[in-house]
Amino acid sequence: MLDIGPLELITLIVLAVLIFGPDKLPKMIQDVSRTLRKIRQFSENAKEDIRTELGPEFKDFEFEDLNPKTFVRKHVLDKDELGLKEIRNGFDFKSEMAEMAEVTDAAHGRTAPSSAGSSAGSSAGSGTPDLLKKRESGIQPGERPPYDADAT
Repeated sequence: MLDIGPLELITLIVLAVLIFGPDKLPKMIQDVSRTLRKIRQFSENAKEDIRTELGPEFKDFEFEDLNPKTFVRKHVLDKDELGLKEIRNGFDFKSEMAEMAEVTDAAHGRTAPSSAGSSAGSSAGSGTPDLLKKRESGIQPGERPPYDADAT
C-alpha cells in the first residue's frame, strides 16, 4: 500500500481525525472512496474504448505491455524463437581470448606460447627482443628500459 508502514498509517489516521474532526471524517472517507471509484471506472472505460477502436487484431492487447521492461520481458526474453539462449550459452570467452592471443602473436611475428621454450634461443640470436620473456637481470643505472610497442 504505497510503502506505508503501520506507524505511518496510524499517524495519518490521527492527523485526519485532528484535521477533519470525528464528525466530518466518515463523510470525507466516503467522498474520497467515491472519487477513487470514479477514476478507476473512467480508466477502465477508456481502456475498453481503445480496445474496441483497435479492432479484433488486438484483442489480446494489454496496456501493461506498453511498459518497455514488460514488453522486452514478454516478447524477447520469454520466447526463444530467436535462439537467444543458444547464443548466450554459446559464448566461450576463454577460448575466444586464447584465439585472439594467437592471432596477435602471429601478427607481431611471435611464436605461440607452447613453443616459447624452443624459440627462446632463436629469438635471442635473431636480434628481435622477446617482449614476453622476463629479463634475467634488472636495468642497470643509466640504461634505457626496453621499448614495448604494445604498451604505447
